[in-house]
Amino acid sequence: MATRKEILDIGGREVTITNPDKVYFPRSGHTKLDLVRYYLAVADGALVGVRDRPMALKRYVDGVEGQAFYQKRAPGNTPEWIDTVEFRYPSGGVAHELIVSHPAALAWVANLGCLDLHPHPVRADDLGHPDELRVDLDPIPGVPWSQVRQVAMVVREVLDEVGLTGWPKTSGSRGFHVFCRIERRWTFTQVRTAALALAREVERRAPDLATSRWWKEERQGVFVDYNQNAKDHTTASAYSIRPTPDARVSTPLLWDEVPDCVPERYTIDTVPARYADVGDPGSGIDDRPGSIEPLLEMAKRDKREDARRPAGRPADPLSPTGRRQSSMPLIIVARAEHEADARTALEHWKQRYPDVWPLLEPADVLVDSMRGRSSTWTRIRLNLRHVPEEQRPPQEPLEVDFDPWAGLGPPRPPGGPPGLTS
Repeated sequence: MATRKEILDIGGREVTITNPDKVYFPRSGHTKLDLVRYYLAVADGALVGVRDRPMALKRYVDGVEGQAFYQKRAPGNTPEWIDTVEFRYPSGGVAHELIVSHPAALAWVANLGCLDLHPHPVRADDLGHPDELRVDLDPIPGVPWSQVRQVAMVVREVLDEVGLTGWPKTSGSRGFHVFCRIERRWTFTQVRTAALALAREVERRAPDLATSRWWKEERQGVFVDYNQNAKDHTTASAYSIRPTPDARVSTPLLWDEVPDCVPERYTIDTVPARYADVGDPGSGIDDRPGSIEPLLEMAKRDKREDARRPAGRPADPLSPTGRRQSSMPLIIVARAEHEADARTALEHWKQRYPDVWPLLEPADVLVDSMRGRSSTWTRIRLNLRHVPEEQRPPQEPLEVDFDPWAGLGPPRPPGGPPGLTS
């Protein structure tokens, strides 16, 4: 029996939606066609964040409860009316990536199973100079949403003082985003340096709320993730649907809305009506590109202060490009292709150490989503800092030990070096 298709005429371009009744969100019942209709309802707003930008595809072909995978290269059946551009990654890899610049292209990528949109912070006509500085607020486990909102307001305060306009939006997940349009004068490295300076200034002003520490096990509060400005990183753009059970949306807000916003308020069901009623709060983001020179001056100041630190005391945050032995007593519980398998291994660990588990705090359970060759995999580590040394369990052979790079290099030691992070 032939699979049902639906053909849409979108601005004079024909887009075929294959298997439109396929359920992508089992708990809410939303289908592929619901996804397409959503993006068409907010198309003008969604295009503000992706237009003229190369975009990596993150595909959920089996819905949000299946395993997503990344596809950097444009599919072979890409319509001639969707442009591509060659994007070079720091690793040396090259990919011809899609450029989504009109509503029909939004519908076409939604048909591929792309729930959220992941554009690079550059335009296709100048791939070496970002026009967007991205602030990603990532709370550690146990941090309340109210604290995320507080840190967002501190970010706004710092941005205002350095002459940048911040455009806030929910991430649609656990965190919060503030994006800034900047002049296309600086390299990726310089923009990331500016973002780090911003993160450190936010931490100075709110040390009990925010952190710029790179190493996950050393963080407390809300991490101001400056590394989202690295060349090989992409972040969900405005109006992206996120892979949550209730189909939440990364929703642009007015700053007056931030102190009271709650992420569950913005979903595939509620955002189109909000968009029709209030329009797009982020519509003016392209009107006022700013300069990162004040932040680069802050970075120079930070470097001078770091140089005055006592000998033997390393500056924080450490570079994410390096690797080092953690100062924390870490063990690895699982490396798994699927998060559910990693969490099962964690449950088994808890059963083996019933007297140790109650001593751990929420932030001591480090669930890391790691990028593999084409999809993410899950690593779970435990920080035993709150466990008396004589009670700390040793590093054991892993019950689940997935290696995404198997066959591509020398074999990894069983269990791996537990103190290393990536």
